[in-house]
Amino acid sequence: RLVASGGGLVQTGESLRLSCAASGRNINTYAMGWFRQAPGKEREITAAINWSGERVYYGDSVKGRFTISRENAKNLVTLQMNDLNPEDTAVYSCAASRQLDVVTSSNGYNYWGQGTQVTVSS
Repeated sequence: RLVASGGGLVQTGESLRLSCAASGRNINTYAMGWFRQAPGKEREITAAINWSGERVYYGDSVKGRFTISRENAKNLVTLQMNDLNPEDTAVYSCAASRQLDVVTSSNGYNYWGQGTQVTVSS
């Protein structure tokens, strides 16, 4: 089970840190990803990380502002989001893939957590 937390309401330019905690499953050998979906839009990948944390991927719209990381000893993946803007408003979900390397397509993920709402006001 994946549980995402850390969402909330912030103003433009502020930061949030999302966490994805895994229970009942060791995610040390899973690639992980964060996706987001805004109302009326398709789900898009925000960031992804390989099993060891050595390789990461970012969507174009968040490069330079978001950072994905993982602490395998804690079964935890985090998404640090800086310099937020209203276009970042969405429901953010974490996902786990049985693959080891970075996975950028939602089709490559096997397990999904519930989403956490991020709202950025202007």
